[in-house]
Amino acid sequence: MPLSGLQIYKLLPKTNCKDCGLPTCLAFAMKLAAKQMELAACPHVGAEAKAQLADASEPPVRLITLKPSAKIAGGRELKSGNETVLFRHEKTFINKPGMFLRVHDNEPIASIQARVAAVEAYSVRYVGMDLTLDGFAVQAEAPLDATRFASVVSAVRAASKRPMILIAPDAAVMSAGLKAIEGDNALIHGATAANYEAMAALAKQYHSALVACADTLDGLADLTNKIKAKGVDDLVLDPTSRQLGASLTRQTQIRRLALKKDFRPLGYPIIAFPGDAAPDQEALQAAQAIAKYAGFIVLERFAPEMVYPLLVLRENIYTDPQKPIQVLPGLYEINNPKPTDPVLVTTNFSITYFSVANEVEGAGLPAWLLIVDAEGMSVLTGWAAGKFDAERIAKAVKDSGVANKVTRHRLVVPGHVAVLSGELEEALSNWEIRVGPREAVDLPAFMKQVL
Repeated sequence: MPLSGLQIYKLLPKTNCKDCGLPTCLAFAMKLAAKQMELAACPHVGAEAKAQLADASEPPVRLITLKPSAKIAGGRELKSGNETVLFRHEKTFINKPGMFLRVHDNEPIASIQARVAAVEAYSVRYVGMDLTLDGFAVQAEAPLDATRFASVVSAVRAASKRPMILIAPDAAVMSAGLKAIEGDNALIHGATAANYEAMAALAKQYHSALVACADTLDGLADLTNKIKAKGVDDLVLDPTSRQLGASLTRQTQIRRLALKKDFRPLGYPIIAFPGDAAPDQEALQAAQAIAKYAGFIVLERFAPEMVYPLLVLRENIYTDPQKPIQVLPGLYEINNPKPTDPVLVTTNFSITYFSVANEVEGAGLPAWLLIVDAEGMSVLTGWAAGKFDAERIAKAVKDSGVANKVTRHRLVVPGHVAVLSGELEEALSNWEIRVGPREAVDLPAFMKQVL
């Protein structure tokens, strides 16, 4: 049973030292009971109290880590779970759902290798981040063949250093696949009421996480309790719902029970298979799974035009809304600018930066791009919050040393903050202040016609 805030408080040092960032130990206890802080935030808790508080401090959704064997240099690690809120504005989501491509062991090896190679080569630069898929799932197909399954698993591992999910209903087939990647922390799919004992034994033997599969919440809870009794703690839930409405309902119920009721038998990440739906619904189901509330998403097909928007959606949802994506403030050179080229100024909000830089670079126009520290805010937001004003812009000009790199002092400010031009003329008396367009897309025409 979870401890109340007062029960937790009795086990704390009660010194009100504020080392946790809160004014009192009671406040910390209340936050800990609400799963809004971690026990590690208090450096003074004794060993005995830690043992008693372990359950209270454990996140309601267990953290699951998948990674290749330590023998594989440069192997990628994936974490899922550890979530503490239903909605990101409450705190923020922590670990993005892993996105996997599924291959089947009855496909020709050459075809599988081609699909794996395509995913390995796929990487899209988006606001300073490289977006890619996270791993591969290998599924055993009827008639089941342990040797064939192991050979496909080996082929995928040879071509990739990403985490893997192995899908097979038979323990002997699964064992052959796990032997092929021995040392990996993989994800095994899946344990049912009929085979959970054998699957749990394999999960323990190969230090892998195990997917529990059942078509009711009661069935899932009963199965996870039985698997935990076998000594396997790292679990993932497959509610087996594949229809859009049923999936949404079931996954939301699981998340609410874990977070709001602290119902431990369902306190695990969820795996979703949008590829099991009709082909024309896969993207829709995957988008829903990203938002509500999958920890692992297995795609049936790889198509850049489908994958890219899903990766962007995932990035947007799992970005802390209170900490905008930022770029490093400073002076950037676009298309090898000369001392006579103009200086463009904008904020360090990443989307703003990349919008301006991409438009100017794509047009082949040379320019100096001065990025002002506006704490990650966009132009209008930064101006309204007092984070993008004449004083900050003038300071950025002086700190960057751009005056020593240009012979014609022309500073172009965004059209949305034209009101700052007068103040800038006073602060930078030896600079010519020009008001640029409001939108980045209009910059190339403005630079060609006006500058």
